[in-house]
Amino acid sequence: MPTFEIGFLLDFWPIACREKRGNVDPTATFSIPRAHSLLSVHIVLKSTTPGPRPAPGSSSAPLPERMRPRTLQDLVGHGREVKRLTTLIGSGHFHALILWGPPGCGKTTMARAIAQELQTEFIEFSAVLQGVPELRKVLKRAEEQMHSLHPVPPLLFIDEVHRFNKAQQDALLSHVERGWVRFIGATTENPSFSVNNALLSRAELFQLSPLSHGQLHTVVERALADAEQGLGELQLTLGQGTADLLVAQADGDARRLLHQLDTLAQYARAQGAQELTPELAQQALGEQALRHDRSGDDHYNVVSAFIKSLRGSDPDAALYWMMRMIEAGEDPRFVVRRMMIFASEDIGNADPRALQIAVATSDAHERLGMPESAYALVQCCTYLAGVPKSNAAATALQGVRTAVRRFGSLEVPKRFRNAPTSTMKDLGYGKNYRYPHNEQGGFAPGEHYFPDGMEPEPYYRPSSRGFEGKIAERLAKLWATRYTPPG
Repeated sequence: MPTFEIGFLLDFWPIACREKRGNVDPTATFSIPRAHSLLSVHIVLKSTTPGPRPAPGSSSAPLPERMRPRTLQDLVGHGREVKRLTTLIGSGHFHALILWGPPGCGKTTMARAIAQELQTEFIEFSAVLQGVPELRKVLKRAEEQMHSLHPVPPLLFIDEVHRFNKAQQDALLSHVERGWVRFIGATTENPSFSVNNALLSRAELFQLSPLSHGQLHTVVERALADAEQGLGELQLTLGQGTADLLVAQADGDARRLLHQLDTLAQYARAQGAQELTPELAQQALGEQALRHDRSGDDHYNVVSAFIKSLRGSDPDAALYWMMRMIEAGEDPRFVVRRMMIFASEDIGNADPRALQIAVATSDAHERLGMPESAYALVQCCTYLAGVPKSNAAATALQGVRTAVRRFGSLEVPKRFRNAPTSTMKDLGYGKNYRYPHNEQGGFAPGEHYFPDGMEPEPYYRPSSRGFEGKIAERLAKLWATRYTPPG
């Protein structure tokens, strides 16, 4: 049974009672109401003997929590960000910070390590589970502390800060501005869209990347070697390829990796095995879902990489990004729609068949469904990547939209108006219209098809690539003052 030392300290400060085990910082604190006198008594209970050790691998805390690094120097990855943080903290100008990154990259761990560096109170707040009333209580307590005899601002960490709406985020502004709290907000969403500008302008922004394969291998090695907090006392060994399998399934997420490793370790123990083999991992973990959010940054980033690979004429890279979306659960209809848009926007008349194939792929998917329609998607993807490219249709669209807005609703010349009635004919509708099929070569040279008073402009600028090169040659012959032969 643990024994405790009791000490009494006189101080002008609210009474606090903390229990501390070994060198671990206290996690439970309760306040005793301040006496009328300024004189207060601190009662500090310190364990002089260690408490009972949990059985290896069976601690009540999950493995990711037990293996969480306690200092910035212990973090795996994010070397550049840690260096920036160390400089910022050392300068004494640390006030507010936004940590932006995917799940499991270390945002919460980094926030706790910062509190450790600052030697200040760490207040963890969830934007999912708690709201403004609870937040106001925290801020009020921080304000009172700053008006006390020991004005040390606490570190307020708000996880999933993007879940707060603009009004909720605004509740933080005055306290952050006055330095009554040091603030860290963690978000998986792009803060440009999810954090209001007033709060963002007061904070340093750190973008954290998913951990690399090498860094995730380090996480596995630490967990298996650590006999105190990890799985070291189980004396498990890794079979060839097991670490690679775990790392691949973790998809850059250290928390997921440690959960999987813990699950595999417990499964292996139940099977009486000391070696963690890929076969055991497959049995224990099954197939893991890829990280993909249909409305988040990952969605738009992967789509962007897919389109840029098609535009860059790299069918292999385009296939990778396409299948990554589909394997992660993206609706194939969305992928097909993107390919139909691409067929016109980035290929256009360089290969008019591209749009036909994209539309046919949409029809094939609706008729067949997955997984059979995947063949059609692959065929379409590789075709679009392999054929000549032209963005002439896209630039023409932009140019003519600008012209329409600039000139407004100019009158349609009467010679181009239909005259289905005698009254319209009497008004001159259709008069002097030159029917091209009656002209030599099927073309009426010198005709002005724009509204009267509007000068012709080459909105469509055909490229010399693919079939569009032939179109460019013909237009250069017909409209020599507007088009030049492809060269």
